[in-house]
Amino acid sequence: MSQETSQWLNTKTLIGFTEKRGNAWHYREEDQGDEANHYVGAIPVEDVERRLFDWEAVEVPLPAIPVADLSPDGVDSYEVTDPNRKVIVRPRGALSEDDPGGIFGIFKGGYTVHQFKPWLLENVAVILDDDLQIGSAGLLKEGAVAFVQVEMPEGITTPEGVEFRPHLLAASGMDGSLSSTFKRCVQIAVCDNTMDAALVEGGKNSQRIRIRHSKKSMGRITEVREALAIVHDIADEFSAQVAALCNIKVSDGDWNKFLDEIAAVPEDEGYAKTISTKKRTALEQLYTEDERCAPWTGTAFGVLQTMNTYMHHGTMVMGDGSRFERNQINAIRGASAKADIDTLKVLTGIGVGRGQ
Repeated sequence: MSQETSQWLNTKTLIGFTEKRGNAWHYREEDQGDEANHYVGAIPVEDVERRLFDWEAVEVPLPAIPVADLSPDGVDSYEVTDPNRKVIVRPRGALSEDDPGGIFGIFKGGYTVHQFKPWLLENVAVILDDDLQIGSAGLLKEGAVAFVQVEMPEGITTPEGVEFRPHLLAASGMDGSLSSTFKRCVQIAVCDNTMDAALVEGGKNSQRIRIRHSKKSMGRITEVREALAIVHDIADEFSAQVAALCNIKVSDGDWNKFLDEIAAVPEDEGYAKTISTKKRTALEQLYTEDERCAPWTGTAFGVLQTMNTYMHHGTMVMGDGSRFERNQINAIRGASAKADIDTLKVLTGIGVGRGQ
């Protein structure tokens, strides 16, 4: 992880409840700046506003672009612009005193900016109480994406030994990559992985509200606030799904069949064989030895936890982003949930769970 990314994670993300959960894996005291970004308890709403959302994106007309005249002498020029498009800008000084500003993107005229303070902070603030508080918040992608995580201060442990924290994840983007999204998730304590509250496709826990950046979007704020209250229902529903998956037995033969489906090793020597062998070795170690997964070896939940942990911590981060940023955006967009559902589909496909 580069020094620049470490500084960003230690200044532009806020982490709460460290007395109960410890520091985040990316904590670096030397990169904290003038004010620590870790909180013993809940993160105050005022701090999220002051430290992250005390600025607004700006809409400006698309600037005129000079174009060389194609006349024979080639000395004249003219300007063209598009009145039906706009530029969304991060203003100077938004992220720091020396922030020069930046361009988030060029959009059609109907694009409506969802400012982070009203959409992510004011919307979730209406459901905060003693049982629901802000556990984390942050900016990603140079301020283009933001998230606020509302959660229960105390974790919940199922009879199967799975400790988790229910939370609501609210996120939005200003670069065209993300609709404003509100969804129910859980954080698995032993590995700090995120799972959707629904472990099965189509379950009522999978309710996720996504609001596009259109002119009609502002009329849906009431709908969002009404939906946020359902975060209280996550605990019992997720616990029941964990119990069901822990009751589905996975034999050693089933596990090997599963590995053959998701990481088949080619006979011919070469890059593909090397990659598949490396993946199988990593998964085997997680499933049978790693404390994040091994307690549930021999069950469908153990397989799910292994694949989820591998996706969060074992796969390569592409591009210039950090692992934290990649995992957060995967959770927001639903990529992590799809991967979990695909894992369970593979298990069903090889016969695991039938008749149990």
